[in-house]
Amino acid sequence: MKTLDRYILTTYLKTFFSVFIILMFIFVLQSIWLYISELAGRGLDLIIVLKFLWYVSPRLIPLVLPLTILVTSLMVFGSFSENYEFAAMKSTGISLQRAMRSLTVFIVFLSALVFFFANDVIPYSEYRWLNLRRNIQQFKPSMAIAEGQFSQVGDEFNIKVKKKSGENDQYLEEVVIHKKDAQNYNRNSTVIIANRGELTSEIGSNTLSLVLNDGNYYSEVYSKDRKRKLQKEFVRSSFEEYIINIDLTEFNNKDIDKENKLNNQNMYNVKELRAEIDSQSQRYTKTIKAFSNSMYFRTGITKFKNKNNKKKFLEKDSISFNKDDTLLTIFNAKHQKEIVKMALNNIKSSLQAVDSKNKDYANKEKQLNKYEIALHEKYALAVTCIILFFVGAPLGAIIRKGGMGLPLVVAIVLFLTYHFIGIFAKNSAEDGTLQPYIAAWLSTLIMLPLGVWLTYRATTDQGIFDLDDFGNRIKKLFKKKNNKDIPKNT
Repeated sequence: MKTLDRYILTTYLKTFFSVFIILMFIFVLQSIWLYISELAGRGLDLIIVLKFLWYVSPRLIPLVLPLTILVTSLMVFGSFSENYEFAAMKSTGISLQRAMRSLTVFIVFLSALVFFFANDVIPYSEYRWLNLRRNIQQFKPSMAIAEGQFSQVGDEFNIKVKKKSGENDQYLEEVVIHKKDAQNYNRNSTVIIANRGELTSEIGSNTLSLVLNDGNYYSEVYSKDRKRKLQKEFVRSSFEEYIINIDLTEFNNKDIDKENKLNNQNMYNVKELRAEIDSQSQRYTKTIKAFSNSMYFRTGITKFKNKNNKKKFLEKDSISFNKDDTLLTIFNAKHQKEIVKMALNNIKSSLQAVDSKNKDYANKEKQLNKYEIALHEKYALAVTCIILFFVGAPLGAIIRKGGMGLPLVVAIVLFLTYHFIGIFAKNSAEDGTLQPYIAAWLSTLIMLPLGVWLTYRATTDQGIFDLDDFGNRIKKLFKKKNNKDIPKNT
C-alpha cells in the first residue's frame, strides 16, 4: 500500500470509528429511553439490564452504519478540500478517483461484512432480545400488565387496565379481567370490571394479591338445557372490594434466558426467510382456493353438473315458457316471496363470509409482505453503504468544509430523506400498495443517481450548481428577447 492510500485510509478509519461510537451511544440512549418503562424500578439485576442493551444494540446497525459512512465521508473529504490537500494531490496528477481507491476497497469489504452481520448476527440478537423481553415480563408480573390492552397473567387471567401509576405501577385504573374456566381454558367464564385496583405482595411471598375496588362481577351460568343455553344467562354482583390471589411460583422460578417459541421476520436469515416465504405463499394460496371452492359449493351449482342431470337438461322440457317469463313464474306468489327471501339471505351470508375472510387474507398478505421486505432489506443495506459513500465523499469534496458543523447538518438531512422514504415505502408495501422488493430498494435506488451525479461533478471540478453558467444563460435569454423587441429599420 502506498503512503497516500495509507494516509487517506488511516484518516478515514479514525473518523469512522469515532463517529460510529458517538452515534451508537446516542441510539442506545434512545433505546433506553424507549424501553425505560420495562427496566426502571423493577428490581432487575444489572446483568439483566446489560444483557438487554447488548441484545438491542445490533438491531441499531441498519440505522447507525449508513449514517456513519455518510457523515465520515463528508467530514474527511470536506477536510481534505478545506485544507487544500486535494489541490496538492491534483497538482501531482492524482485525481479524486485515485484518492478514493483505497476507501472504495474498504467500503466494499465493509458492505460484505454488513451483509454477514444482517444475515447472521442481527437475527440471533433479535431472537435473544425478544426472548429476554418476554421472560422479563413473566419474571415480573407487574410488567406483564400493559396499559390499554389485554395481558395474560398466569394461566387463568387476562387483565386490561387503562392506566398504571405509583412507584412500582401498583395502582391500576379501570380494570377489566377475563377469568378462564377452570375446566376449559379456551373459554372465559367470568368477567370482572372495577374502577380501581392495587397490586400488593408481601416480601418473600409467592402470592400476588390484586385488590379491586368499586366494581361488578359477571359469571356465566352453564346449563344443559338448550333453550337456557341460547339465552346466555349470567349472574351479576357488585362489590366494594374484591381480592384476587395469583400464584407467583411460576413467575419466581422463571429462567431469564429461557427460549420461547417466537415468530418474527427479523429473526430469520436469508435461507430461512426464503423457506418461510415459500411455505406462507403455499398456505395462503391453499386457503384462498379452499374458500373459493367452499363458496362455489354453497351456490348449489354442483348439483346440476353430473352426467345424469346433463342428459335431462338436453331432453325437451314439458314446461313451456314465454319469452318474458322467468323461472319464478311457475310458482305462486307466496312461494315466490319465500324463494326471493331465501336467495337474499344466502347472498347476505355469502357477503358476510367474504367480508370476514377479506380481513383475514389482508392480515396474511401483510405478514407475507413483511417477510419479503426483510429478505430484500438485507441486500439493500449492503448496497446502501456503497452508495452513501459515493454520495458523501464527492459532496464533501465539493462543499469544502470539514469538522462537525456543515457536514453533519448535510449528512442528517440526506439520511433523514433516505430513511423516511424507506419508512413510507415499507408501510405502503405492507398494505399491498407497493411491491415488497420495490419498497426495500426504493430509497437506495433514489440515492444511486444522486451519487453518480455528485461523483461526476466532483471529478470534473464542478460545484453542485454552476451559478456563473446559470447567470450567463439567463443573460443570453433576456438578450434574445430584447433583440426581438427592437423594431427593424425599413
